[in-house]
Amino acid sequence: MDKILVFGGAGYIGSHTCKALAENGFEPVVYDNLSEGYARFVRWGDLIEADILDAGAVAQALERHKPVAIIHFAAFTYVGESVTDPAKYYRNNVGGSLNIAEAAHRAGNIPVIFSSSCATYGVPARVPIPETAPQVPINPYGRSKLMVEQILQDLAAAYGLPSVALRFFNACGADKDGEIGEAHRVETHLIPRAIFSGLGRIDDFCIFGGDYDTPDGSPIRDYIHVTDLADAHIRACRYLLDGGESAQFNIGTGNGYSVFELMRELSRILGREVPAQVVGRRAGDTPVLVAEATRARTALGFLPQHSEIGNILETALRWHRNNP
Repeated sequence: MDKILVFGGAGYIGSHTCKALAENGFEPVVYDNLSEGYARFVRWGDLIEADILDAGAVAQALERHKPVAIIHFAAFTYVGESVTDPAKYYRNNVGGSLNIAEAAHRAGNIPVIFSSSCATYGVPARVPIPETAPQVPINPYGRSKLMVEQILQDLAAAYGLPSVALRFFNACGADKDGEIGEAHRVETHLIPRAIFSGLGRIDDFCIFGGDYDTPDGSPIRDYIHVTDLADAHIRACRYLLDGGESAQFNIGTGNGYSVFELMRELSRILGREVPAQVVGRRAGDTPVLVAEATRARTALGFLPQHSEIGNILETALRWHRNNP
């Protein structure tokens, strides 16, 4: 089988993508320092325990395994933390990504699929957000992702390094088989914390901001199931291997749900109200982020199959109930 080197493959989205790679005839090889990921999530191929800041280790991994493509998830992803500790994000997300891109070029221009983010858009001028919208990120996390996109575009122009940047929206849900799911060491994401509150595991669940310029005052997001995200990475991989040109794609559903709408749906599924406290806005957050995703549908044949909000919440709830 053709090997795919997956940086950050022991993490939440990376592990789901490794499972999808194996199901689609590829052999995933995970490269992860396990600072956020888990060795127990590496079930479909080898694990290289190393850091992307180690340029020599990155180059050695490519030389040893000779992958036909690279999928790059390895990044710090907390918006709030990026505001309080930006150097950490620029050092890892930008510096480590440059190591990967340079190694891919030196190894013969191995195609790179980069997991970018809708955070690169900042506060959008229009919604849904097309790929052509100005990218004006409002936090260091989003700026770090945009910098990597620009690096890849420059390397494509100068060296012919093929790449795809997938700007995905709010990743959520869990594997339908219950093998893997969302398990951050410090959980800050909305859906897991709402579930924890609904199950009585925490008593400090907060909704950040009820005074946004939205119909109900809470932020609106485009929630995309992690299994659909994994499928998008498989499609992007095949697109590049078939000779597709370097490009950027939004990966979302095109539908937005407010936080309050999501809470009502979770309460319905649980059969009881989820305790929550509405507090002030969080630094770096944007009122509305919803994808215009026709480019991915046209070029990659991507169409979400698992991202109905009820399915997202039910798969996430099942995972967290079984993995306290």
